[in-house]
Parts: sequence; C-alpha cells; structure tokens
Amino acid sequence: MIYQIFGIIFPVVAIVLVGYFYATKFQPNMETANTINMNIFLPALMFSVLSKESFQIQNYQLLAISGVIVILGSGILAWIVAKALNINIKTFVPPMMFNNTGNIGLPLAVLAFGEIALGAAVVLFAIEMLLHFTFGAYILSKNANFMSIFRSPILIATLAGLSINIIDFELWLPFTQMINLLGQAAIPLLLFTLGTRLIGINFGDWKLGVLGSFLCPVVGLIVALAVIQFIELEHLHYQQLILFSVLPPAVLNHMMAEKYQQQPETVASIVMIGNIGSLIVLPIALYYVL
Repeated sequence: MIYQIFGIIFPVVAIVLVGYFYATKFQPNMETANTINMNIFLPALMFSVLSKESFQIQNYQLLAISGVIVILGSGILAWIVAKALNINIKTFVPPMMFNNTGNIGLPLAVLAFGEIALGAAVVLFAIEMLLHFTFGAYILSKNANFMSIFRSPILIATLAGLSINIIDFELWLPFTQMINLLGQAAIPLLLFTLGTRLIGINFGDWKLGVLGSFLCPVVGLIVALAVIQFIELEHLHYQQLILFSVLPPAVLNHMMAEKYQQQPETVASIVMIGNIGSLIVLPIALYYVL
C-alpha cells in the first residue's frame, strides 16, 4: 500500500519540483504559458472529457451536489474560525473554500484511479471554477462582474462539451483526436507552473499559512464525511469526494486576491504553505481511500 501511494504521489511531486528548480535557475515568465493553459489546453481537456459518449452526466449529479456542499460548508466552518480568531474573512475564507482541483486534483485523480476517474474530476473542477468566479468573487467584492464568467473559455468548453453529449452528436474523429492531444498538455503544465510559483512563496505570514494548511483539509473532510451520511455515492465517487475535500488551497485564490486588492501577499502565503503541507495530507488521504 505504501509503495502504491508513493507511486501515485511521486509523479505529481516530481513534476512540481522540475518546475521549481527550472524557475530557480532561469526565472521564466510563466504568464503566457498560464494564459495558454487556461484558454486552450484546459478547455480542450474539459470539452474532450464531457463530449465523450462514455460520459453520462446523470451519473454525476449526486457527486456535483456533494461537491457544492463541501465547498460552501468549508466556507461556513472557516468563517466561524476566522470570526473566533479575529482573522480577516475576505483574506482567509476563500482559500479554505476553493481548493486546488486543477493543479493537483486532476492529475491526482488520474494517477490514483486511472482514466476512468477523469470525468468525475472534471465535474468537480468545473463546479469549483464556477463557484470561485461567482460566489468567490462576491466575497471579495460585492461589485464583482459576474458576466466575466460567461466569457471564460473553460465555461464555454464545459457547456459545449455537455451540449454535444446531451444531443448525442458524433464529432469528426480527426477533430476529437486534435482536441484530445491539446487536452493532454493541460495536466503536466498545471503541475509545472505550480512548481514555478513556489519560488515566490512569502513566509511573512507563515502563522496564517500554517493555520490554513491545517484547517483547509480538516474543514473539507468534516463536511465531506457529513455529506456521505445523507448522500449515497458510488464507491469511486466517494473516494474522489474525500480526496477533493482535502486538497490544498487553489493558486487561483492569489490571482483573485490580487485582482480585488485583498491582501494578495498574505493569500499567497496561505496558498503556497497549504500546497506544501499537502505533501503530508494527501498520502494520508490516499491511504484512507485506497
């Protein structure tokens, strides 16, 4: 079991470290690569998975509802902790709610459970992104422009993939192969760019970062364990919900904090220390679900 878990975690950590050491030596500007991944590769992955004939949306309804409850429930518990400790809610609560379903969640699901798990991982990723750009933006600023989400290539690809699936439209095979190839670039690039971001980690707010690295998986797991008492999920979806609940804060939290000028340096510390802390949390979670 330990060897199996090591085999799952190693590729994730190794690619992150490749990105980290490359960035320490060459200091690359990853902004263009990140933009391409968000606008081309990730949307291609979403479309590829959701438009497949084997993807049956009705099979993921309970998982989708469970994912929404985990995100919102984590926010409520984090809000209670923030109020009790007199921590800035706008700074602390969003990273506790919105986890790293992209950089870590997608590759971890595939490595742990195989390609069969990609559909569920994509559903959870789509939910997290939609809530982050809407409810998450509202937490940071009540004047947030929600219409921007409808211009997001990821959302457009998600809706297009689901539409193709629902109407059972058969796409031209060379076109689907092209989309598949584009989508295959998304996951390794997500891990690599996560590694490049680690060189800019800010330890100035390390106490809040350490608290976040502990609280984020704990509140998520508490809500997930409560959810499965009332919602009966198939075994694979149960496993993925548990992993989803303990993922570290999403890197997107820092980008959102920067956009709305909500202590981005502090949020960066929470996010990066949380992702480092996941090296301890995720093997334990994998041991539990496997």
